[in-house]
Amino acid sequence: MDGAAIIEFLAASIRIATPLLFGALGGLLSERAGTFAVGIEGMMLAGAFGGAVTTLLTADIGTGLAVSAGSGAAAGLIVAVATAKFRADHMVTGLALNILVVGLTSFLLRGLFAGQAPVIQLPTLKALPIPYLADLPGIGRVLFQQPALTYAALVLTLAISLLLAKTRTGLILRAVGENPEAAFTAGSNPVRVRMAAIVAGGALAGLGGAVLSLQEVGTFTDGMTNGRGFIALAAIIVGRWMPFPTLLGCLLFGGVAALELRVQGWDLPVSSYIIQMTPYLAALAVLAGIGRGARLPAAIGTAFTRN
Repeated sequence: MDGAAIIEFLAASIRIATPLLFGALGGLLSERAGTFAVGIEGMMLAGAFGGAVTTLLTADIGTGLAVSAGSGAAAGLIVAVATAKFRADHMVTGLALNILVVGLTSFLLRGLFAGQAPVIQLPTLKALPIPYLADLPGIGRVLFQQPALTYAALVLTLAISLLLAKTRTGLILRAVGENPEAAFTAGSNPVRVRMAAIVAGGALAGLGGAVLSLQEVGTFTDGMTNGRGFIALAAIIVGRWMPFPTLLGCLLFGGVAALELRVQGWDLPVSSYIIQMTPYLAALAVLAGIGRGARLPAAIGTAFTRN
Protein backbone atom coordinates (compact mmCIF):
# COMPACT_ATOMS: atom_id res chain seq x y z
CA MET A 1 0.00 0.00 0.00
CA ASP A 2 1.20 3.51 -0.79
CA GLY A 3 1.07 6.44 1.65
CA ALA A 4 -2.47 7.49 0.74
CA ALA A 5 -3.72 3.93 1.13
CA ILE A 6 -2.08 3.63 4.55
CA ILE A 7 -3.71 6.86 5.72
CA GLU A 8 -7.09 5.64 4.49
CA PHE A 9 -6.50 2.31 6.22
CA LEU A 10 -5.75 4.01 9.54
CA ALA A 11 -8.80 6.27 9.24
CA ALA A 12 -10.98 3.25 8.45
CA SER A 13 -9.53 1.40 11.45
CA ILE A 14 -10.70 4.19 13.76
CA ARG A 15 -14.17 4.25 12.19
CA ILE A 16 -14.54 0.48 12.50
CA ALA A 17 -13.28 0.57 16.08
CA THR A 18 -15.93 3.14 17.09
CA PRO A 19 -18.85 0.74 17.76
CA LEU A 20 -16.43 -1.60 19.55
CA LEU A 21 -15.28 1.26 21.76
CA PHE A 22 -18.82 2.26 22.74
CA GLY A 23 -19.63 -1.35 23.59
CA ALA A 24 -16.35 -1.82 25.45
CA LEU A 25 -16.83 1.34 27.53
CA GLY A 26 -20.31 0.19 28.46
CA GLY A 27 -19.04 -3.26 29.36
CA LEU A 28 -16.17 -1.75 31.33
CA LEU A 29 -18.59 0.17 33.58
CA SER A 30 -20.61 -2.96 34.18
CA GLU A 31 -17.65 -5.19 34.93
CA ARG A 32 -15.82 -2.69 37.13
CA ALA A 33 -19.01 -2.67 39.24
CA GLY A 34 -18.98 -6.46 39.46
CA THR A 35 -21.31 -7.70 36.69
CA PHE A 36 -20.12 -9.69 33.68
CA ALA A 37 -21.07 -7.81 30.50
CA VAL A 38 -21.97 -10.81 28.37
CA GLY A 39 -25.16 -9.05 27.22
CA ILE A 40 -23.32 -6.21 25.45
CA GLU A 41 -24.03 -7.84 22.08
CA GLY A 42 -27.78 -7.71 22.69
CA MET A 43 -27.63 -4.14 24.00
CA MET A 44 -25.77 -3.02 20.87
CA LEU A 45 -28.30 -4.75 18.63
CA ALA A 46 -31.20 -3.17 20.54
CA GLY A 47 -29.61 0.25 20.04
CA ALA A 48 -29.06 -0.34 16.33
CA PHE A 49 -32.70 -1.38 15.89
CA GLY A 50 -34.20 1.40 18.00
CA GLY A 51 -32.15 4.09 16.30
CA ALA A 52 -32.82 2.80 12.79
CA VAL A 53 -36.60 2.48 13.19
CA THR A 54 -36.93 5.83 14.96
CA THR A 55 -34.86 7.62 12.33
CA LEU A 56 -36.91 5.98 9.60
CA LEU A 57 -40.19 7.12 11.19
CA THR A 58 -39.12 10.61 12.28
CA ALA A 59 -36.42 11.44 9.69
CA ASP A 60 -34.38 12.86 12.60
CA ILE A 61 -31.02 11.27 13.44
CA GLY A 62 -30.80 13.10 16.76
CA THR A 63 -34.02 11.45 17.95
CA GLY A 64 -32.76 8.14 16.60
CA LEU A 65 -29.56 8.44 18.64
CA ALA A 66 -31.56 9.19 21.80
CA VAL A 67 -33.74 6.13 21.22
CA SER A 68 -30.63 4.03 20.54
CA ALA A 69 -29.24 4.94 23.94
CA GLY A 70 -32.63 4.34 25.54
CA SER A 71 -33.02 0.96 23.85
CA GLY A 72 -29.61 -0.15 25.05
CA ALA A 73 -30.39 1.11 28.55
CA ALA A 74 -33.69 -0.80 28.54
CA ALA A 75 -31.86 -3.99 27.60
CA GLY A 76 -29.34 -3.23 30.33
CA LEU A 77 -32.16 -2.78 32.83
CA ILE A 78 -33.29 -6.36 32.16
CA VAL A 79 -29.82 -7.62 33.02
CA ALA A 80 -29.58 -5.28 36.02
CA VAL A 81 -32.84 -6.46 37.57
CA ALA A 82 -32.08 -10.13 36.92
CA THR A 83 -28.48 -10.12 38.18
CA ALA A 84 -28.23 -7.37 40.80
CA LYS A 85 -31.76 -7.53 42.20
CA PHE A 86 -32.61 -11.22 41.89
CA ARG A 87 -29.02 -12.57 41.82
CA ALA A 88 -29.41 -14.57 38.60
CA ASP A 89 -26.32 -16.07 36.97
CA HIS A 90 -24.53 -13.38 34.98
CA MET A 91 -23.46 -15.54 32.07
CA VAL A 92 -26.84 -17.16 31.56
CA THR A 93 -28.64 -13.84 31.84
CA GLY A 94 -26.34 -12.15 29.33
CA LEU A 95 -26.63 -14.94 26.80
CA ALA A 96 -30.40 -15.07 27.27
CA LEU A 97 -30.59 -11.32 26.58
CA ASN A 98 -28.56 -11.72 23.39
CA ILE A 99 -30.89 -14.42 22.11
CA LEU A 100 -33.98 -12.44 23.18
CA VAL A 101 -32.90 -9.29 21.35
CA VAL A 102 -32.02 -11.16 18.15
CA GLY A 103 -35.47 -12.71 18.04
CA LEU A 104 -37.34 -9.63 19.24
CA THR A 105 -35.77 -7.23 16.75
CA SER A 106 -36.44 -9.62 13.87
CA PHE A 107 -40.05 -10.05 15.00
CA LEU A 108 -40.65 -6.32 15.45
CA LEU A 109 -38.99 -5.46 12.15
CA ARG A 110 -41.40 -7.70 10.30
CA GLY A 111 -44.35 -6.78 12.49
CA LEU A 112 -43.91 -3.10 11.71
CA PHE A 113 -43.83 -3.73 7.96
CA ALA A 114 -46.65 -6.20 7.25
CA GLY A 115 -44.71 -9.36 7.93
CA GLN A 116 -41.75 -8.73 5.63
CA ALA A 117 -38.30 -7.41 6.45
CA PRO A 118 -38.00 -4.14 4.48
CA VAL A 119 -34.93 -2.68 2.83
CA ILE A 120 -34.35 0.31 5.11
CA GLN A 121 -32.42 3.26 3.75
CA LEU A 122 -31.38 5.83 6.33
CA PRO A 123 -29.38 9.06 6.33
CA THR A 124 -25.98 8.62 7.93
CA LEU A 125 -23.72 10.84 9.97
CA LYS A 126 -21.06 12.26 7.68
CA ALA A 127 -17.48 13.15 8.49
CA LEU A 128 -17.04 16.43 10.37
CA PRO A 129 -13.62 17.86 9.56
CA ILE A 130 -12.22 19.91 12.44
CA PRO A 131 -11.04 23.29 11.08
CA TYR A 132 -7.26 23.64 10.72
CA LEU A 133 -6.55 20.27 12.36
CA ALA A 134 -8.13 18.39 9.46
CA ASP A 135 -5.61 20.05 7.12
CA LEU A 136 -2.60 18.61 8.92
CA PRO A 137 -0.70 16.20 6.68
CA GLY A 138 -1.38 12.57 7.45
CA ILE A 139 -2.74 12.83 10.97
CA GLY A 140 -5.42 15.30 9.94
CA ARG A 141 -7.05 12.77 7.61
CA VAL A 142 -6.76 10.01 10.19
CA LEU A 143 -7.97 11.75 13.36
CA PHE A 144 -9.74 14.96 12.45
CA GLN A 145 -12.00 14.00 9.56
CA GLN A 146 -14.19 11.53 11.40
CA PRO A 147 -17.98 11.39 12.00
CA ALA A 148 -19.50 12.83 15.18
CA LEU A 149 -19.93 9.56 17.06
CA THR A 150 -16.26 8.72 16.61
CA TYR A 151 -15.28 11.97 18.29
CA ALA A 152 -17.87 11.27 21.00
CA ALA A 153 -16.39 7.83 21.68
CA LEU A 154 -12.91 9.30 22.14
CA VAL A 155 -14.21 12.02 24.46
CA LEU A 156 -16.15 9.43 26.47
CA THR A 157 -12.98 7.39 26.90
CA LEU A 158 -11.35 10.37 28.60
CA ALA A 159 -14.48 11.14 30.62
CA ILE A 160 -14.85 7.58 31.94
CA SER A 161 -11.14 7.43 32.75
CA LEU A 162 -11.48 10.58 34.86
CA LEU A 163 -14.72 9.31 36.39
CA LEU A 164 -13.15 6.06 37.57
CA ALA A 165 -9.86 7.56 38.74
CA LYS A 166 -10.71 11.02 40.06
CA THR A 167 -14.27 11.07 41.39
CA ARG A 168 -16.08 9.70 44.43
CA THR A 169 -18.64 8.07 42.12
CA GLY A 170 -15.88 6.18 40.35
CA LEU A 171 -14.33 5.15 43.66
CA ILE A 172 -17.67 3.74 44.84
CA LEU A 173 -18.18 1.89 41.54
CA ARG A 174 -14.73 0.32 41.74
CA ALA A 175 -15.21 -0.54 45.40
CA VAL A 176 -18.45 -2.36 44.63
CA GLY A 177 -16.65 -4.40 42.00
CA GLU A 178 -13.82 -5.29 44.35
CA ASN A 179 -15.49 -5.60 47.76
CA PRO A 180 -19.23 -4.86 47.89
CA GLU A 181 -19.42 -5.61 51.60
CA ALA A 182 -16.86 -2.91 52.36
CA ALA A 183 -18.70 -0.47 50.08
CA PHE A 184 -21.94 -1.26 51.92
CA THR A 185 -20.26 -0.69 55.26
CA ALA A 186 -19.09 2.71 54.00
CA GLY A 187 -22.70 3.70 53.26
CA SER A 188 -23.17 2.72 49.58
CA ASN A 189 -25.82 0.40 48.19
CA PRO A 190 -24.00 -2.15 45.98
CA VAL A 191 -27.22 -3.33 44.33
CA ARG A 192 -28.15 0.19 43.21
CA VAL A 193 -24.58 0.93 42.11
CA ARG A 194 -24.45 -2.21 40.00
CA MET A 195 -27.86 -1.56 38.47
CA ALA A 196 -26.88 2.02 37.59
CA ALA A 197 -23.59 0.86 36.06
CA ILE A 198 -25.31 -1.80 33.95
CA VAL A 199 -27.99 0.59 32.68
CA ALA A 200 -25.41 3.29 31.89
CA GLY A 201 -23.28 0.69 30.15
CA GLY A 202 -26.32 -0.43 28.17
CA ALA A 203 -26.91 3.14 26.99
CA LEU A 204 -23.31 3.36 25.76
CA ALA A 205 -23.61 -0.02 24.05
CA GLY A 206 -26.85 1.18 22.42
CA LEU A 207 -24.94 4.10 20.94
CA GLY A 208 -22.42 1.57 19.66
CA GLY A 209 -25.28 -0.07 17.79
CA ALA A 210 -26.32 3.34 16.49
CA VAL A 211 -22.84 3.72 15.00
CA LEU A 212 -23.56 0.69 12.85
CA SER A 213 -27.04 1.64 11.66
CA LEU A 214 -26.79 5.45 11.56
CA GLN A 215 -23.13 6.16 10.85
CA GLU A 216 -21.57 3.24 9.00
CA VAL A 217 -24.18 1.50 6.82
CA GLY A 218 -27.44 3.49 6.94
CA THR A 219 -29.72 0.48 7.37
CA PHE A 220 -30.74 -2.25 9.78
CA THR A 221 -30.56 -5.98 9.13
CA ASP A 222 -31.16 -9.00 11.33
CA GLY A 223 -28.28 -9.60 13.74
CA MET A 224 -26.22 -6.79 12.23
CA THR A 225 -23.90 -6.52 15.24
CA ASN A 226 -22.46 -9.85 14.08
CA GLY A 227 -20.45 -10.62 17.21
CA ARG A 228 -19.02 -7.15 17.79
CA GLY A 229 -20.20 -7.20 21.39
CA PHE A 230 -17.98 -10.20 22.09
CA ILE A 231 -15.01 -8.52 20.41
CA ALA A 232 -15.67 -5.51 22.66
CA LEU A 233 -15.46 -7.86 25.65
CA ALA A 234 -12.12 -9.12 24.35
CA ALA A 235 -10.91 -5.50 24.13
CA ILE A 236 -11.87 -4.96 27.78
CA ILE A 237 -9.78 -7.95 28.84
CA VAL A 238 -6.86 -6.85 26.68
CA GLY A 239 -7.15 -3.39 28.22
CA ARG A 240 -7.16 -4.76 31.78
CA TRP A 241 -10.46 -3.01 32.55
CA MET A 242 -8.92 0.46 32.03
CA PRO A 243 -10.40 2.93 29.50
CA PHE A 244 -7.36 3.97 27.48
CA PRO A 245 -5.78 0.50 27.18
CA THR A 246 -9.27 -0.72 26.19
CA LEU A 247 -9.29 1.97 23.48
CA LEU A 248 -6.02 0.55 22.16
CA GLY A 249 -7.56 -2.94 22.15
CA CYS A 250 -10.51 -1.67 20.12
CA LEU A 251 -8.14 0.03 17.66
CA LEU A 252 -6.24 -3.24 17.31
CA PHE A 253 -9.38 -5.16 16.41
CA GLY A 254 -10.58 -2.28 14.23
CA GLY A 255 -7.31 -2.42 12.30
CA VAL A 256 -7.66 -6.17 11.79
CA ALA A 257 -11.22 -5.70 10.50
CA ALA A 258 -10.13 -2.88 8.17
CA LEU A 259 -7.33 -5.05 6.83
CA GLU A 260 -9.80 -7.91 6.32
CA LEU A 261 -11.97 -5.64 4.14
CA ARG A 262 -8.96 -4.68 2.04
CA VAL A 263 -7.75 -8.25 1.67
CA GLN A 264 -11.14 -9.26 0.27
CA GLY A 265 -10.46 -6.88 -2.63
CA TRP A 266 -7.09 -8.43 -3.46
CA ASP A 267 -8.62 -11.47 -5.19
CA LEU A 268 -6.54 -13.96 -3.20
CA PRO A 269 -7.11 -17.71 -3.71
CA VAL A 270 -8.70 -17.94 -0.26
CA SER A 271 -12.37 -18.32 0.61
CA SER A 272 -14.00 -15.05 1.63
CA TYR A 273 -15.46 -16.87 4.65
CA ILE A 274 -11.96 -17.59 5.90
CA ILE A 275 -11.02 -13.92 5.49
CA GLN A 276 -14.16 -12.80 7.35
CA MET A 277 -13.09 -14.98 10.29
CA THR A 278 -9.91 -12.93 10.74
CA PRO A 279 -11.13 -10.45 13.42
CA TYR A 280 -12.48 -13.28 15.57
CA LEU A 281 -9.33 -15.36 15.16
CA ALA A 282 -7.31 -12.28 16.11
CA ALA A 283 -9.47 -11.82 19.23
CA LEU A 284 -8.89 -15.44 20.24
CA ALA A 285 -5.15 -15.18 19.61
CA VAL A 286 -4.82 -11.95 21.60
CA LEU A 287 -6.83 -13.36 24.49
CA ALA A 288 -4.74 -16.52 24.50
CA GLY A 289 -1.53 -14.51 24.56
CA ILE A 290 -2.40 -11.48 26.67
CA GLY A 291 -5.62 -12.31 28.45
CA ARG A 292 -4.19 -15.19 30.48
CA GLY A 293 -2.64 -12.84 33.04
CA ALA A 294 -5.61 -10.48 33.25
CA ARG A 295 -6.89 -9.83 36.75
CA LEU A 296 -10.66 -9.63 37.00
CA PRO A 297 -12.33 -7.28 39.48
CA ALA A 298 -12.35 -9.34 42.68
CA ALA A 299 -16.12 -9.47 43.21
CA ILE A 300 -17.20 -9.80 39.57
CA GLY A 301 -19.92 -12.40 39.16
CA THR A 302 -20.52 -12.52 42.93
CA ALA A 303 -24.00 -11.65 44.14
CA PHE A 304 -24.24 -9.17 46.99
CA THR A 305 -26.47 -10.29 49.86
CA ARG A 306 -27.25 -7.86 52.63
CA ASN A 307 -26.63 -9.54 55.99
